Amino acid sequence: MSAPIELSALDLSAMLCSKVCHDVINPVAAMENGFQLLEMDQKPESREEAMMLIRHSAVQATAKLKFARIAFGSSGSPTAQLDIGDAGELGKQLFEPDLKVAFSIPKTLVPKNRVKLLLNLMLIAAGFIPRGGSMKVDPIGSGETMGFSIRVEAEKVRVHPTTESLLAGTPSEAVSAQTVQPFYAGVLAREQGMKVVLASDAAGATLSAQ
Repeated sequence: MSAPIELSALDLSAMLCSKVCHDVINPVAAMENGFQLLEMDQKPESREEAMMLIRHSAVQATAKLKFARIAFGSSGSPTAQLDIGDAGELGKQLFEPDLKVAFSIPKTLVPKNRVKLLLNLMLIAAGFIPRGGSMKVDPIGSGETMGFSIRVEAEKVRVHPTTESLLAGTPSEAVSAQTVQPFYAGVLAREQGMKVVLASDAAGATLSAQ
């Protein structure tokens, strides 16, 4: 089996920054469109439509930034611990109502990179069902060394064929800003001494890490 490849710190950080900007730009741009509509059309119904767009986009942008701050950012010292139970609330804020999240991991302090791994795997799993569905997150084991399982189900499940090799750190093509997120999840898993396993069937897909 091939050894995982490594990216330079500069390349990895640049690609992750590009990914976060890509994720946040849509709701921010939608807010700008809403303000432009307010300026151009003063009819009451148009103003209400614009305000609904602005409110919805602001909620989306805030949820994405809160999620990215933990999933990709730096929180405290390298040895800091975070409450893994709080990851469920971040996921619900980001994915619901289109994707229903059932989060069963109890509040437990674990190394921050383990929480970051969980959030990244939740994001990958959500990408398998872009039209919405359900997500179930369960613990594997307990305590600081617990693992986790993320199961998504929907009428249509789409697992990208490169996901497994990116998680393993052995992609057949160069990593880009479009593919860096599962690669980064694999880096986090290996740093924690964990292995990520992807399994899919007709009803859904499961990512497990332990």
